[in-house]
Amino acid sequence: MTRLLPLLLVLCLLPVLSFAEESGLSNEDYEPLWPAAEPYGFKLGGCFGYWDMSNKAYMDFVSRHFNSLTCTNETKAYSLLDQNACRKSEDGMPRMNYANADRMIAWAQKQGIAVRGHVLVWDAVMQYPWFFHEDYDVSKPFADPEVNRARLASYIDQVITHFEEKFPGVIYCWDVVNEAIGDSASDWRADDPRHIRVVRDGGPNFFREYVGDDYVEYAFLCARNTVERLGVDIRLFYNDYNMFMKGKREAAVSLAESILSYDPDGRRLIDGIGMQGYLGGYGTQSGCLEESLITDVKEAISLFSSLGLEVQITEMAVRNFDRSKAAEHAAFYGRLFSEVFMQANSGDQHPLTAVCIWGLVDANPADKNNYVYKMNSPYGCFLTTDYKIKTCFDTVYHTLRGE
Repeated sequence: MTRLLPLLLVLCLLPVLSFAEESGLSNEDYEPLWPAAEPYGFKLGGCFGYWDMSNKAYMDFVSRHFNSLTCTNETKAYSLLDQNACRKSEDGMPRMNYANADRMIAWAQKQGIAVRGHVLVWDAVMQYPWFFHEDYDVSKPFADPEVNRARLASYIDQVITHFEEKFPGVIYCWDVVNEAIGDSASDWRADDPRHIRVVRDGGPNFFREYVGDDYVEYAFLCARNTVERLGVDIRLFYNDYNMFMKGKREAAVSLAESILSYDPDGRRLIDGIGMQGYLGGYGTQSGCLEESLITDVKEAISLFSSLGLEVQITEMAVRNFDRSKAAEHAAFYGRLFSEVFMQANSGDQHPLTAVCIWGLVDANPADKNNYVYKMNSPYGCFLTTDYKIKTCFDTVYHTLRGE
C-alpha cells in the first residue's frame, strides 16, 4: 500500500493539472467571441492554412469565434507565383496560380468572414531570385531595375484585382510590405532612419537591390493606384514583428513618414501599421509574461495612432513555455485585453481596428527545436494540442463580455 501512495497522489492531481490547461468546456459551450469585441471597435481574428481546412475541430473553432482571418502562407508571393507561367507570359509580366488561395478565400466568403491579405511584398522568402532575372531565368543576368519595378507593379495590381473581382469585399486590407526593417545595425545603412534591410540571412535583400532603395514606398504607391482604380476601400498596412520595442517602432515611424510623403500628388499611401504581437522569449520562458510588455504594446499603439494610422495586432502569440504558469498566463492575457485593447479606442481617436491571434494551438511540448514551438510556445495558445478549450481563452471570453 505504501508503494501505491505516490501513484495514487499523482492520479488525484491529474484533474487539477488538466484544468490548469483546459477550461473544461467545449467550443459549443461558448457564444461566438467576435461579437464581444465589436463594442470596443476592433475585429477579432485568427489564421488558417490550406491544410487546416481538412481539420474540422480547428475550422469549427475559427469559424465560430473570429470575424477576421488571415491565410498563413497561401496569399504570399512565393505561394502564388508560377515560374513556368511567368516565363511564358506574352507581356513579360508575372503570372500566378491562385488555386489554393481561392479555395480558402471562397470558404471565408461562404462563412461571412473578412480576410486580411497577407502579404504582397516580403523579402524573406522571396530569396528565390528568379523573379528578378531576365526571362525569370537564374542562368541569365538580373533584369534592369525598370523591368523589376514594372514586374512588381504588375504583380501587386494583378493580385489585389484578382481577389477583389472574384471575391468582392472579402479581403478588407492588405499587408503591402512585411518585415522590411532590420534587427541590428549590420542589417541597414547607417544613414537610413527607416532601417530598411540591406541584407537578409547573409544574402542581399533582392527587392532593395534590384527594385530600388525605395521599394517599400513604391509598393505602397502601386497598391494605392490599384485600390483607387478599383474604387474600393481596401486598407493598406505595413506589417512587422517587435513593433512594440523602442528601436523598431522608431524606425517604423520613420518608414511610415517616408511612405506618407512619397506620392508626388500628396495622396496618403498607407492606412495602418500591423504589429505582429509575438510577446515573450523566442523558445524560452525568459521575457514571457513581463509587465513591461503590456506597457510597451499600449505605448506603441498610441505612437502609431499619433501619425493618424490605424493599428492592427496581426499575429499575436502570448508565449508561455512553463506549464506551471498557466493561471498566470491566463491572467496576463486577460489584462492585455482589458488594459490595452479594450481601452485603445476609448478616446477621441479609434486606432485599433483588429486583434488577430496566431497563437491558437499549443505546440508539442516535446519538440523544442520546432519553429512553431519557439514562435507560439507549448503553453501559450487558446487550444491544447488536441483542440480542447484552454483557460486563457476562457479568460479572454469573460473579459470581453465584462464578466
